[in-house]
Amino acid sequence: MPIQPLSSDKLYRGSALNGLDEECKSTKNLTPLDEIVGQERAQKAVEFAMSIKEKGYNIYAIGRNGLGKRTMVLRYLNRHEPNGDTAPLYDWCYVANFDDTRSPKVLKLPPRTGNEFKKDIEKLMTRLVKAIPLAFDNEMYFSRAETLKNQLVQKQENALLTLTNKAKSQSVSLSMTPQGEYQLVALNGEEPHTELTFAELPEKEQRGFQKAIDALEIELRGIVRKLTEWEETYSDKVQKLNEEVALEVIAHVIASLKEKYKHLPEVKHYIAAMQADILDNLDIFLEESEEQVALAYAALEKKMPRRYQVNVLVNQDEHKFPVVVEESPNYHSIFGYVENATYKGTVFTDFSLIRPGSLHRANGGVLMMDAVKVLERPYVWDGLKRALRAKKLNLSSLEREVTLSGAISLDPEAIPLDVKIILFGDYETYRLLQHYDPEFSELFRVTADFEDEMVRNDESEAQYARFISSIVNDNNMLHCDRKAIGRIIEYSSRQADDQNKLSLHSADIANLLRETNYVAKAANATMIRANHVEQALQNQEMRLSRLKDHVMQSFVNGTTLMSTQGEKVGQVNALSVISTSDYQFGAPNRITATTAYGEGNVFDIERSADLGGNIHSKGVMILSAYLASVFGKTAKIPLTTHITFEQSYGGVDGDSASMAELCAIVSAFSQQPLRQDIAITGSMNQFGEAQPIGGVNEKIEGFYDVCVIQGRATGQGVIIPESNVHNLMLRKDIVEAVEKGEFNIWPISHVTQALELFTGKKADEHDGENGYSSHSLFGLAQAKLNALRR
Repeated sequence: MPIQPLSSDKLYRGSALNGLDEECKSTKNLTPLDEIVGQERAQKAVEFAMSIKEKGYNIYAIGRNGLGKRTMVLRYLNRHEPNGDTAPLYDWCYVANFDDTRSPKVLKLPPRTGNEFKKDIEKLMTRLVKAIPLAFDNEMYFSRAETLKNQLVQKQENALLTLTNKAKSQSVSLSMTPQGEYQLVALNGEEPHTELTFAELPEKEQRGFQKAIDALEIELRGIVRKLTEWEETYSDKVQKLNEEVALEVIAHVIASLKEKYKHLPEVKHYIAAMQADILDNLDIFLEESEEQVALAYAALEKKMPRRYQVNVLVNQDEHKFPVVVEESPNYHSIFGYVENATYKGTVFTDFSLIRPGSLHRANGGVLMMDAVKVLERPYVWDGLKRALRAKKLNLSSLEREVTLSGAISLDPEAIPLDVKIILFGDYETYRLLQHYDPEFSELFRVTADFEDEMVRNDESEAQYARFISSIVNDNNMLHCDRKAIGRIIEYSSRQADDQNKLSLHSADIANLLRETNYVAKAANATMIRANHVEQALQNQEMRLSRLKDHVMQSFVNGTTLMSTQGEKVGQVNALSVISTSDYQFGAPNRITATTAYGEGNVFDIERSADLGGNIHSKGVMILSAYLASVFGKTAKIPLTTHITFEQSYGGVDGDSASMAELCAIVSAFSQQPLRQDIAITGSMNQFGEAQPIGGVNEKIEGFYDVCVIQGRATGQGVIIPESNVHNLMLRKDIVEAVEKGEFNIWPISHVTQALELFTGKKADEHDGENGYSSHSLFGLAQAKLNALRR
């Protein structure tokens, strides 16, 4: 039986939307999906990871860009109840550590309390900055301070007066020099002795004066020590007085704050420490010297001492589960950093200049990042692993870690970390991390594997229609009528390269809908219809097809040699796909085979010229093995064959031309011509069986376009593997041509069927014990080979 071409109904599967009610006329009648269609497996993985609290159950979401990975995860997390089984949320603040200013302390507060506490402290400081100076500027304080001063002066004067009288009784005067030093001098009557008058005194009298002065000096030194002690006692009393006065003000103002936060031990302890520190640093409030306290008030926000500010790092909403998407995951944006400030030429930093990172904001929730971006930035991956292992967030200076300088920096207290990390990436990045980083599998134990496609049936088409409705509603587009929905589903099936599958590349569908919506609005339509979808697809094709038009032009002007009619020995039309980053199209290639007397080798010119890839070389080896099994079972094939892709200069890979190459070689062996109005695609195994290939739709369309360029003729067509029939979603013009009998698509299961179509002869017909029939293609080839052997 001759091979029958496919009927037109096998070339395209339309969408009747049998899964939708007859009353459903458009997406307006459909309930939008609240999830990404066809990703149940990935969603289960995310749900599983989110429900486990143990360390290491972070998620790596695998899949190509555009599958809706981020959208699906965000939609799931938005439904995630924060008050259910999730970790409790907290506000995190940094405050001064009054014992060690280099190590700021962390305060953990209930959600929405951080900013409130900050404002309370600001109000407190505003009151104290005014109230404390006033408390020291009244008669009562002056009176008490004056009394202490008078007591000190009185004691000092009494001690010195006693010594002065005693000295005078021994004719010695006690006086103070202009430099402020005490001086004992012998008296000559009422006047001090000069050096001359003292020298004129008898030696005994001089020794008496010297002895008296020495004794008085010893006594004077004792009194001076006492004066110093009394000064210190006085300072202590003044300090105590100041503290008592200040405490009266502070205790009154701070009492309500202590009462408000008494249920939070950390805050209560901080308020007590702050109160003690204020009493130790009253000069900041009294502003005795503006220059001394200028830096203390160098606040960037409020007129208050910097050391008492509250730096609210994270202010959480107790009713909202924190989900943070980090678009630019560098070290500072993830882990936070410490700023430097300049005031009057002085560079300084403190806890109030600590800034949060994504991990701080996502603490208690989820942080989502692109895996490749994380790995591209230096030190980020190591820092992330360190934080997840320790379950702590250390805000260490990156500069200090990567340089040898000992610059002074802060060492803030670590914040406990409870976060789920979701990395989005592709399979290659996933495999590299698994292979080269042993910690990766420990920290990212859950893989959310996103599907590229889903099974196409009535139920899935109905679900896909709801998915289309969700895109329409989310973007406030015009609604799609029933035929437009069907056309988009057909487009999705074409994207999946399978009549029985639907593409889950949601970005493609969303982009098509946006462009279709634009076309419909430009036409002043009230609803998206099938013709608008067609127009949008044509617009896409026009924008992306510059390279295709350039290639096809070479067939128009004859630059690329191609015959689509007649017959030729050792020459066959093969099909290939040319791809760019966002577009692919088919174009036929001429394959030729020539033979010469030799050892039976098949030389692949592409491989010899380093233009053939490994897979192409494997295909040539497989067809060589098949040739040997057919023609070389009893004796070596006495021909050397050379095969090549004509006018191919950019490299060839893939094995989808191996059947075409075999047909060209058999034609060269048998000297039987091959039809040039037929093109072929398909790979083969060592037994000659046809194997499926990719890009079958583009390949058929490419040859059809060349046939149109060079002139249509009855009988033109394409041979494809039978296993590729389900992949057919061809253009409308080709389906119509097949329907009219003007173009053919033959499915084959074995390479001999292709040879029969090309030559019109039976390929491997046997003639009893004599092997192949003399009328068969293999028989003719065998006869020529036997003649050469003889």
